[in-house]
Amino acid sequence: MKKIKISPSILSADFSELGKEIKRLDEAGADLIHVDVMDGHFVPNLTIGPPVIKALRKFTNIPFDVHLMISPVHKYIKDFADAGSDIITIHPETTDNLDSSINHIKDMKKKVGISLNPDKPISLIKNYLKDINLVLIMSVYPGFGGQKFIPEVVNKISELDNIRKTNNFKFEIEVDGGIDFTNSKEVINAGANILVSGTTIFKENNGDLKKNIETLKKI
Repeated sequence: MKKIKISPSILSADFSELGKEIKRLDEAGADLIHVDVMDGHFVPNLTIGPPVIKALRKFTNIPFDVHLMISPVHKYIKDFADAGSDIITIHPETTDNLDSSINHIKDMKKKVGISLNPDKPISLIKNYLKDINLVLIMSVYPGFGGQKFIPEVVNKISELDNIRKTNNFKFEIEVDGGIDFTNSKEVINAGANILVSGTTIFKENNGDLKKNIETLKKI
């Protein structure tokens, strides 16, 4: 049975207590910490930058799964790597040269992720799948937490999983957007092995982080 990882999105955490929130996630068994970085340009929201990630790094040894929703992205990769990111995920349309940006992340000794919005086809990144560690499938249009899951992306997850199996590629499949107890099993069965969730983890069962993480992992 494949190992399912949960990457709680701190976008839904209490921003006045982020350090404590990350410690709570650590104690609750989170596998990764998902950090949504938005620039108010590529997506219609502003969140956090490298100084905050650097400040939070001391609260846990869990890998920071950093999703850069910023354009242009290339010139900021080093800043986020130096701040303590472990996985750096970018969108193809935010860089003039995806090969160069992938290699830049690798040069920083970080894992490489590529993200696809719901309307972007797998063909956009097919030539890069052998060279990266992770594909992040967005199941909402990025910008804000608490959105409803777009069910059509399940077919994209299955297609990507088939490509992975056929070619014996090693990348992980991560899904982000509206993940909750009603759709997590379907997403996992389609081929995902990392689930990003914010609202469900922080709000369900009176904020019982451990219970919510364990429930999302069940197949």
